[in-house]
Amino acid sequence: MDKVRFGIIGLGNQGGYYALQLFDAGKIENGVMTAGCDINPAKIEHIKKNTNNRKVQYFNDYKEMLNSGICDAVIVATPHYLHPEISIHALEKGLHVICEKPAGVYTKQVKEMNAVASRSDKLFTMMYNQRTNPLYIKMHDLVHSGEIGDIRRVNWIITNWFRTQFYYDSGSWRATWAGEGGGVLMNQCPHQLDLLQWICGMMPVKMRAFCHFGKWHDIEVEDDVTAYMEFENGATGAFVTCTADTPGTNRFEIIGSKGKIVCEKDELTVYRTGVELNEFIKTATGGFDEPKYEVEVIKQSGDNPQHVGIINNFANAILGIEPLYVDGQEGLKCVELIDSMLLSTWLDRTVTLPVDDELYWTELQKRIATSKIKTSEDVLIDNSMSFGGTK
Repeated sequence: MDKVRFGIIGLGNQGGYYALQLFDAGKIENGVMTAGCDINPAKIEHIKKNTNNRKVQYFNDYKEMLNSGICDAVIVATPHYLHPEISIHALEKGLHVICEKPAGVYTKQVKEMNAVASRSDKLFTMMYNQRTNPLYIKMHDLVHSGEIGDIRRVNWIITNWFRTQFYYDSGSWRATWAGEGGGVLMNQCPHQLDLLQWICGMMPVKMRAFCHFGKWHDIEVEDDVTAYMEFENGATGAFVTCTADTPGTNRFEIIGSKGKIVCEKDELTVYRTGVELNEFIKTATGGFDEPKYEVEVIKQSGDNPQHVGIINNFANAILGIEPLYVDGQEGLKCVELIDSMLLSTWLDRTVTLPVDDELYWTELQKRIATSKIKTSEDVLIDNSMSFGGTK
């Protein structure tokens, strides 16, 4: 094939962005949009009205689109619960799949999706567009090269997600247990939680979290979270997020046995001690002695293609031009982190990871049983400025 034929399932805010701002704008070099699907006719009409591509075929049933034979790959941009279901059907139909974050709402369904992906000869990736950010790539490389030694502590405060009640009311499924399956963790933070485990190269083994549900908004799900985590190597971590702080903060720091990295405001600050802190603590002859350190500031530079980068890489990987950047099965790790934070709060205790699939599912069903489906009509919002970064 000369170009990969893409179908987009879910033409709301995110899927509409892909259709109009990326494919229609010619930003996907080796891909073309040939199909779109949504159960809401108004969303299909919105794309038709604003697109220059009159060759796209539209469907109301995603299974009909998968069976049409006009797609080589699909982008799944539906509400979260449907991500694994649709991805599984697409893979089983012999299509390549890009799944929007999160991979799913609960680990049980994500593991089922991963099992299908592992048996398939088709490519499967997650829309982890923050992994294309040069600063996060540099941070990853510094940690994995051993420059700051063994990780001792990880802290991330990410509160620049300010959202209004209008935002939460813009979708009938949004911010409900039955429709979305979670709040700030499930919607805004999958990128940060993915980056945390990817950059650090390890997952916590214990989690104690305090999620506040509808603390600042009239919603069912969490909009304010503080979590404490412990890793197998003895390192600890904290993760803080909220959708009601302004001005918000985005500060990610990793403290190692030979230095520290801070990512904030589009730059990395790297502190290198050159000595092992544990050894210095044991051998220093003064009570207030501290290791000397060198400081390097690395400014944001280079291309940060985000969604364009992920989709272009995916198309190129299908065509055999370059390797796939993100293995879709890694999406499970982010869901593990989210589910462990919610479960810890629901049970009011520390939980261990991997999370207990059945226990989480049981607790989630209790919330779904009392969830109230909103009757308001969905509203399209321009979310192109909400894709995050290092500021």
